[in-house]
Amino acid sequence: MEWYLYPAVIGVGLLAGFINTLAGSGSLLTLPFLMFLGLPANVANGTNRIAILLQNVVSVGGFRQKKVLSYREGLLFALPAVAGAVVGARIAVHLNEEVMRKTIGVLLVIMFFLIIYKPNRWLQGKETELTRRRKVFLVILFFFIGIYGGFIQAGVGFFLLAGLVIGAGADLVKANALKVFIILLYTPLALAFFMYYHQVNYVLGLVLAVGNMTGAWLGTRVAVSWGPRFVRIILLLALFISAAKLTGLTDWLAGLAG
Repeated sequence: MEWYLYPAVIGVGLLAGFINTLAGSGSLLTLPFLMFLGLPANVANGTNRIAILLQNVVSVGGFRQKKVLSYREGLLFALPAVAGAVVGARIAVHLNEEVMRKTIGVLLVIMFFLIIYKPNRWLQGKETELTRRRKVFLVILFFFIGIYGGFIQAGVGFFLLAGLVIGAGADLVKANALKVFIILLYTPLALAFFMYYHQVNYVLGLVLAVGNMTGAWLGTRVAVSWGPRFVRIILLLALFISAAKLTGLTDWLAGLAG
């Protein structure tokens, strides 16, 4: 790879790390870029996990330093997500990715309107009693979110945020802190699967991680300092763009323009 592409990889990683920390779907930037550089889709998927892992080390440390994150609380959601991620990583090569991407895109559109319809639920959170029945529901929910995260990663942050806000009653800042903790715990297992099958480019993964880690450092400070209202704006923008890309709307518009 030409030397001048390395700064571009870092730049894309920085933007992705910032978006991932505040909302999600930064991998919709990094995965196509890695494939543009010549990596096969499965290798790009595995290589991206290095950057995601190190990004979330920084994010978790930042939120913990700002006293937003509770490890003990996060484990309730993280453990089933970890189990799901193992399953998702194992079936990553067997699903029809195109159908899955469009289905996820439709779900993101629905989530976009839910956030607009009930903004206070996302801004202020809601005290929710974690009864035994609700805990069972959350364990099942986060197991299935973990399956998707282990499979492709891109967009998983949105579903984790929805589960944490709507299911567990967290506000957006706290939900983001719990989200990055969950992803940090399951990513090593998913990454190990890709490493075992030699689907990781370590050099590009580490270069990309420099950008992701920098973006994550900025994202944690912005999330805590600027609060849930700003995070909601970033979340809505990321949701809209991601849904448009996953449903094929951006390709359709580009075809019209052409």
